Amino acid sequence: MDVHPRHRPGPRVAPGMLLVASPAMTDENFVDTVVLILDVDDDGALGVVLNRPSPLLVATVMGEWAHLVAEPEVLFRGGPVGPDGAVALAMLRNGEHALAGGEEGFTSVLGPVGLLDLDTPLEDVGDSVVALRLFAGYAGWGPGQLQSEIDAGDWDLVPGEPQDVFGPESEHLWREVLRRQPGELAWRSTRPADPALN
Repeated sequence: MDVHPRHRPGPRVAPGMLLVASPAMTDENFVDTVVLILDVDDDGALGVVLNRPSPLLVATVMGEWAHLVAEPEVLFRGGPVGPDGAVALAMLRNGEHALAGGEEGFTSVLGPVGLLDLDTPLEDVGDSVVALRLFAGYAGWGPGQLQSEIDAGDWDLVPGEPQDVFGPESEHLWREVLRRQPGELAWRSTRPADPALN
């Protein structure tokens, strides 16, 4: 039996996957964004927007971590939930999956990239971390909410790569992620920033 392409199951929402906002996305918090999924369970999902840098230097708000921050060395806007809190993503050296100080303080999300607990003493981080990005706030969805947004066409779900998190030119990330996808998604990366020019 032939299954219509629209009814084939797509990739599963899981940590390490990317949500790429489609042209149908109208929520101003997420237009043209790329969101890394950090956690998914029966209570919903959470992630961080990877391509919304703020003008605020990390050194001015969390100076003790500034020497580890990847360029640009600014705080990123991770999403509309809890904007006064910070989420840290770190890349570990040589594909490691734990800090030099032990298993505590780091949770892998995408291979050597994962959540770093900012309460971890710097001496436990050691020289394990080669890149760090800090996000103010995060994106969150209740049970079933994200899947319904994907089904409605607001998001495309694609695999993430470690360099997506730490690229120095995050303003191009939306197009870069789409460009490496097959078929129509790659074509979509060529749309003009102003749809009136299309």
